[in-house]
Amino acid sequence: MKSSEKEMDQGVSLSSQVLIEGLRAVWPVCFGYLPLGLALGVLAQKSGMTPVETGFMSLFVFAGSGQFIAVSMLAQGAGATAIIMTTFMVNLRHLLMSSSLSVYLGGSSRSRLTLFSLGIVDETFAVNMERFINASWDINRGLVVNFAAYFSWIASTVIGSMCGQFVEKGAYGIDYALIAMFIGLLVFQLKGSIYCITGLLAGTIAVAVSLVVPGNSYIVIGSIIAATLGVVIRRTLGRDRTHSNEEGVVL
Repeated sequence: MKSSEKEMDQGVSLSSQVLIEGLRAVWPVCFGYLPLGLALGVLAQKSGMTPVETGFMSLFVFAGSGQFIAVSMLAQGAGATAIIMTTFMVNLRHLLMSSSLSVYLGGSSRSRLTLFSLGIVDETFAVNMERFINASWDINRGLVVNFAAYFSWIASTVIGSMCGQFVEKGAYGIDYALIAMFIGLLVFQLKGSIYCITGLLAGTIAVAVSLVVPGNSYIVIGSIIAATLGVVIRRTLGRDRTHSNEEGVVL
């Protein structure tokens, strides 16, 4: 009996430790979500969505940039197909993030992997990846990180939607929140000249296409063409450098 009680106490202690370590790692993200979630909620309310609809959107989507895009496109009267395609392209990076994290999740059950994948976004990916690499980290602590961020995002967007009726349209720079978020995402991805070139190409092509193609499809078209050109340019430059190195060795 005493042995059983001791094992139970150890299990509770371990669970508490996992919870504390996970929350300690993610609390800055949760606080950072407050202004962004509130801004999204206000924009959703201005576009005609109710707090319940906003809550369900955050519950099933949980992708800040994708939700900002969807709300913005809804306000402009875009169709479902255009919204789905645009958010799909924007969130393709989740495939890369999930693939990177999968290296550290071997042996985990499918149910835990499914729950874990639900909470993978840019911020939780950064928190978990840094700790998987540099600390003693596991999927249980990762789940705490993901779901703490998940529920804080849902709460902040719902509160923002409920308060949206008291905020004038365009007040406090809320309409600029989407632009600011994407500028931030872009800056953090500019890790070399090829990324800068691809970003400039995407913007230029998207603007050019928007002048001749109606609707919001210019975002998807510009992204696909620029990404393709970026890959071609990088491979071409890589071959040129390899060829130059080979010539140097021969000489």
